[in-house]
Amino acid sequence: MEPGRKAAYRVQYRSLLSREPRRIRAVLLMALAPLLSGVLLVYLVWPTHRTVREGGDRWLIAFDHVMLGSIGLIAFFMLVNVVSVAHATMVAQDPVPVPAETGTRVAFLTTYVPGKEPLAMVRDTLEGAGRLRHSGPLDIWLLDEGDSPAARALCEELGVRHFTRRGVPEWNRPSGVHKARTKHGNYNAWIAMHGDDYDFFASVDTDHIPLPNFLERMLGYFRDPDIAFVVGPQVYGNYTSPVTKAAESQQFLFHALIQRAGNRYRAPMFVGTNNAVRITALKQAGGLYDSITEDMATGFELHRRRNPLTGRFWRSVYTPDVLAVGEGPASWTDFFTQQLRWSRGTYETLFKQYWKAPFRVPPGRLFSYTMMLVYYPMTAVNWFLGILSCVLFLWLGASGTQVSSSVLLMLYSDAAALQIGLYLWNRRHNVSPHEPEGSGGLAGMAMSALSAPIYLKSLGSAVLRTHGRFVVTPKGGEASPDRLLTFRVHFFWAAVLVASLLASFLLGHSHVAMRTWALLALATALAPVAVWAWTARQERAEAARAATTLMALAAPETRHVPQPAPQPAAVPAIPPKTTTGGN
Repeated sequence: MEPGRKAAYRVQYRSLLSREPRRIRAVLLMALAPLLSGVLLVYLVWPTHRTVREGGDRWLIAFDHVMLGSIGLIAFFMLVNVVSVAHATMVAQDPVPVPAETGTRVAFLTTYVPGKEPLAMVRDTLEGAGRLRHSGPLDIWLLDEGDSPAARALCEELGVRHFTRRGVPEWNRPSGVHKARTKHGNYNAWIAMHGDDYDFFASVDTDHIPLPNFLERMLGYFRDPDIAFVVGPQVYGNYTSPVTKAAESQQFLFHALIQRAGNRYRAPMFVGTNNAVRITALKQAGGLYDSITEDMATGFELHRRRNPLTGRFWRSVYTPDVLAVGEGPASWTDFFTQQLRWSRGTYETLFKQYWKAPFRVPPGRLFSYTMMLVYYPMTAVNWFLGILSCVLFLWLGASGTQVSSSVLLMLYSDAAALQIGLYLWNRRHNVSPHEPEGSGGLAGMAMSALSAPIYLKSLGSAVLRTHGRFVVTPKGGEASPDRLLTFRVHFFWAAVLVASLLASFLLGHSHVAMRTWALLALATALAPVAVWAWTARQERAEAARAATTLMALAAPETRHVPQPAPQPAAVPAIPPKTTTGGN
């Protein structure tokens, strides 16, 4: 810094915990929840509690060791999870807003896939972009994957610039940064053609409508020369179906806590639904990364690189302000597809990119990313080990540890209660505008639990290296239909558990804790099926009531009034239909 010059701007933050008037409760929860989870782990694997078989079947002894390892890992994963939440509670921060710098050149981008996304939805997004406020050059772009004449006409009508990579071989490769029929390939083609004309680009998914202050709130943080990107929370506007409501609630911990903990290490995760990006930083990283979840993979690449102008690591900012409203999955089919894609992208990042991070990024940043990346694999493996333990005991009588059922249930229930208590305390930081203050978020917790079989399926596909592809979630008020086959993964595990419970009664393997565990897992496997069946029944009943009402309104009234002579039947007057202006 030159003498007499003012120091360069750096993003300022406020700790969430420091603003709490009753911090003692949070501190106690942060201390006791991991402590009791640790006590449970030690109790389960304590040497004197291990099963010892004198002269028993060697296969059964081997299964005892497998059981012990499974139980120990399950308890360890529980400990890691509660440590992650406690740590995030302690370090979570919010950035201090700052006005955007005037005169910066900004491009606002959104994409369009003809035949996959309704043009009416694209119009809503582009019209929302037209209301953005920015004190400088601002161009709105539609990145049209198919060069649709209708999209071109819409852009001309709204004064939006149109871009397409269709017909350009170097921008439509089988793989890599210009991979054909991918979001990242579409963006990277635009960057190659027009990126140098702008300082930053802001973007939203096609189903998101930006609010007028989108740029005002995001761009100010780029006054800090080391900020590579800024992201906001994901909020669903189609907040009507039970699946959509539970799906938004499921994201509570990530958007309300984990991303804010990322602020502490200046490295919250890149979220593709709504963001602003410094183009020079993205070009240094080679563009958006070739991945089924290009946003998370791209953020990881940026966070392990340094700004060549300052020599410091690139940073990012998460703002908890709701700056765009989009659409969430409205059916179980779409929800499972979304979770399958998100988890598969995480596994790809772990297998292909994570090994580059140790000793190349600051320790705190590495820890923060590790805690984010291990969620899906831990949940998947935890589900598998829980089922494996049930099968080994209920069928074969294997037992890795000999403990008191009452003590085990007491420790487990207390540890779970403290973990839930920490979760509920953090609900005060919820960023969702839909969930009422004081709500417990139980639907979100349940949604995370019943997604475990999907994460396990995704993990198996990643390990076997089966092809993973990006599936465009139906948008514009449409939803994929749910069928019994939608729940085939859950039905498989439910069948395994039912068979194991029946075997336990026939074979006399009757440990209370193991049967309870199996029943809880069975309830988890069948819960989405039950919710779907109940919802479908309610929808049919509502449709039947609506049809009955319509028939009653349309049917002519029959009046038995004496007439001197037969007359032609009069046609009743039916009021004209009214519209509300909606679709």
